[in-house]
Amino acid sequence: MAAAFKSLPASKKIASMLLGTGVAGGVALVASLEHNIKAADGDRFAHPPNLHWPHQNIWDSYDAKSIRRGYEVYKNVCQSCHGCFTVAYRMLRNVCMTPEEAKAEAKTFMHMDGPDDEGKMFERPGKTADYLKQPYANEAEAAFANGGKAPPDLGVITFARHGYENYIFALLTGYQEPPAGFELDEGLHFNPYFRGGALAMPPPIYNEVLEFSDGTPATKSQVAKDVACFLRFAAEPWHDERKQLGMKTMIYLSIITVAWGLVARKGHSTNQQTRVQFLQPRKSA
Repeated sequence: MAAAFKSLPASKKIASMLLGTGVAGGVALVASLEHNIKAADGDRFAHPPNLHWPHQNIWDSYDAKSIRRGYEVYKNVCQSCHGCFTVAYRMLRNVCMTPEEAKAEAKTFMHMDGPDDEGKMFERPGKTADYLKQPYANEAEAAFANGGKAPPDLGVITFARHGYENYIFALLTGYQEPPAGFELDEGLHFNPYFRGGALAMPPPIYNEVLEFSDGTPATKSQVAKDVACFLRFAAEPWHDERKQLGMKTMIYLSIITVAWGLVARKGHSTNQQTRVQFLQPRKSA
């Protein structure tokens, strides 16, 4: 075999070597892809659908009514297990509550404070400067109360997951029976939008899980949409200010661009219309 290869012309030798290299590379690529597919088989999940949100366009602001209802969902459904470290009660005023409502809402929770003059910690009613009360004192307590794993904090959960608000909505409304052949351990629930499919959290919402203060029917989809809007607000409370600043900046830049274009046009037109003539000097008599 080696003798036959040596007897081939140089061009055929190069072609044979390139062909062999290509075949070996293809085999290696197929094997690598198969290995990657097997490795990711346990992490497969469905991508959430791309939905339209009230604040989606660059000229849209947050829906204050939806954020208010979403806070009610968080308070009555989510706060028993999940914290939200990014939101203070003062941030709710003038967004989804009046200052008086935010102050009254803060007073409904007791917060640990101190030490006092005797060096002891004490509880006091909440103030608008306080952040939303955490359900557990620390992560170890949260893990112990939830089977060894602490529930995630929802402060920036929308930015920490693929799909942002779409993921929150799809996860909350996506609980279903596992497909045939899917092994689900006891105490877990199937959700195709969760990585791996097996989720320890039972379905948290359903139709009429609570009553909204504004009388909006609390359907499952409505509840999921409103809490997703609230969690987006929790992750980016400066959303409206950012868009306002961007629009003002674009207006200023547009004015500057138009003014610069007029000045440049005038300068070019002056250069194009100016006639320069060189005359020979007159000879003296």
